[in-house]
Amino acid sequence: MNDTPKTGYQVLARKYRPETFADLVGQDAMVRTLKNAFQADRIAQAFIMTGIRGTGKTTTARIIAKGMNCIGPDGKGGPTTDPCGQCEHCVAISEGRHVDVLEMDAASRTGVNDIREIIDSVHYRAASARYKIYIIDEVHMLSTSAFNALLKTLEEPPAHVKFIFATTEIRKVPVTVLSRCQRFDLRRIEPEVMIALLRRIADAEKAQITDDALALITRAAEGSARDAQSLLDQAISHGAGETTADQVRAMLGLADRGRVMDLFDMIMSGDAAGALTELSAQYADGADPMAVLRDIAEITHWISVIRITPEASDDPTISPDERTRGIELADRLSMPVLSRMWQMALKALEEVAAAPNAMMAAEMAVIRMTHVADMPTPGDLVAKLKDATPPVAPPSGP
Repeated sequence: MNDTPKTGYQVLARKYRPETFADLVGQDAMVRTLKNAFQADRIAQAFIMTGIRGTGKTTTARIIAKGMNCIGPDGKGGPTTDPCGQCEHCVAISEGRHVDVLEMDAASRTGVNDIREIIDSVHYRAASARYKIYIIDEVHMLSTSAFNALLKTLEEPPAHVKFIFATTEIRKVPVTVLSRCQRFDLRRIEPEVMIALLRRIADAEKAQITDDALALITRAAEGSARDAQSLLDQAISHGAGETTADQVRAMLGLADRGRVMDLFDMIMSGDAAGALTELSAQYADGADPMAVLRDIAEITHWISVIRITPEASDDPTISPDERTRGIELADRLSMPVLSRMWQMALKALEEVAAAPNAMMAAEMAVIRMTHVADMPTPGDLVAKLKDATPPVAPPSGP
């Protein structure tokens, strides 16, 4: 008897993977360009998608492949940016089994022989679809000889062949390849858009999660939709009911942001004893010393930016209390002091990463930062020297 379930659990990143351009969030410029190209029948022979992980490069490639080969529910449709999702081609491409849409992972197939298989097959027409489409993921991993072998075919492919490349390292792709492709740079997802996406998914999953918890997940994802969905999946399991910001913080090994602000305030006030006590308390509560110092560096950067552009305080991932405190600190601290703090925080991160005991290194870094926090800047010292009364010259002669 086979006890294996027919359908296993599907992670949120796969379950809610966009199927059409309407589902794709945060890439409006690219979607508009592609829609105009399809409407004007100006579909390029090769596309290259670039951007950080989890922004939709491979997903976009599959949507383009569906749009090129979609025939509509009635079987009479042409290329479209709104694939029906019902015809045989849309269904087969979504399930990854279409004979004319070939996906290749360049990370595992890097050689010229792998590319030669593609070159030999492009001359044969598509078996059932309108276009034969080659999707090459992580294309920057191809060898130099593989890229060179592809150049001629990429420049003058048969009319029924399209290439779609995806890469996170666009600088490693030869210029000769880039010049033959239409390039799209996929942006990081904006925090407001990401929070709205996570809220829709959480509601669809009937999961109770607070807005503060979603803000923490959004900040940790750094603009990657896939990372955010994976963290949301983990947070829902971790919460087992209503997921709060404290639970997400514990899951990610983060310190309480309010407490890190307290620690930052103590450091900038030169209170070494209070700062060490607060750092020890956060460590006892499970915070990673590296994460605490990283948060201090992030706060330093954020407050510095607020001093230059006050609108930066309107970040949706920042709580109202943290926003108020940040504005107060920006008014109180000068740019030279913040710049010095930033340099010391970066140095502290390097030392903690290399130290055999992370907590000891973090404590020494905090002591050093509190020691110099109330020291005058070089500019202040120069000003004091200029304002000082010159010493009286000793009497000359007898």
